[in-house]
Amino acid sequence: MRSPAVPSSLPPHRSRLSFRTPEGFGFRRTVYSHGWSELPPFANDPARRTLERTLELSGGPIAACTLRESARGVTVSAATAMPLPAGARREIIRQLRSCLRLDEDFSSFYAEADRHPGYRWIRRAGAGRMLRAPTAFEDAVKILCTTNCTWALTKIMVSGIVRTAGRSDDGVHFTFPGPAAVAALSERDLRVRCTTGYRAPFIRELALRVASGELGIEQWRTSALPTEELEREIRSVKGMGPYAAGNMLRLAGRCDSLALDSWVRAQYCRIHGRGRTVKDSVIEKHYEPYGTWRGLFFWLEMTRSWHDEKFKP
Repeated sequence: MRSPAVPSSLPPHRSRLSFRTPEGFGFRRTVYSHGWSELPPFANDPARRTLERTLELSGGPIAACTLRESARGVTVSAATAMPLPAGARREIIRQLRSCLRLDEDFSSFYAEADRHPGYRWIRRAGAGRMLRAPTAFEDAVKILCTTNCTWALTKIMVSGIVRTAGRSDDGVHFTFPGPAAVAALSERDLRVRCTTGYRAPFIRELALRVASGELGIEQWRTSALPTEELEREIRSVKGMGPYAAGNMLRLAGRCDSLALDSWVRAQYCRIHGRGRTVKDSVIEKHYEPYGTWRGLFFWLEMTRSWHDEKFKP
């Protein structure tokens, strides 16, 4: 995957933070777990092995954070226009830990992987955690921007939304706009200025529902609902079909769904079908033995070739 250059212009005040990571955590494997590290307000720099994320903190401060792996976990350089207010350091760490999925229990997933010789590489590699945004709203908008289009177009759409409605202290580092800011855009703004095309009404309706309190999207990550019921709620959002809902579930820690799209179907056929097209039911049956983790096993297998090339000695 290509990565945008990380901007060098940063606000003047810098704070250094750090936090521990679980044993076996793979920082780079998480950064490159899927394409989110290429979508602003994330950016990655493969040469420096850093992940950048611009955060909006409670009360309005903006922090441009650069994350690096360290011997004991992750170190963060947070650049801000003003000194950080009380509590802001804890909020930065909380948001970044959520992005890296550090407070989720993957022990049963690794135990299941170890049971299968073909998946024992997962624990050794520190793979399994998939990078996500600080909010489920941002993840949902980005997933809508991946539907029925190329990855290049997805990056253009997300960049357009961030630049049009996000906040910035320096004109370089922009936050991802919240529901109210996106809802304030007209459908034409989203369609033309942000180049979201037919997705514009879906994105705007999502933002309006979340901003009004009608849709408690942030509760999806901690919901006690059975996965089937939660999936129905997600699919109540216009534009969220089986593929989009499956990806939202995966980022909420529910890995039952394979979230099939044209790319992963082709990958499966190349890996398991000798290039021959197979029905979705065949793919579903292949991963059925892996239970509630089947969607994550599927994704890691479909993308292993990327990682083997990227992380080879």
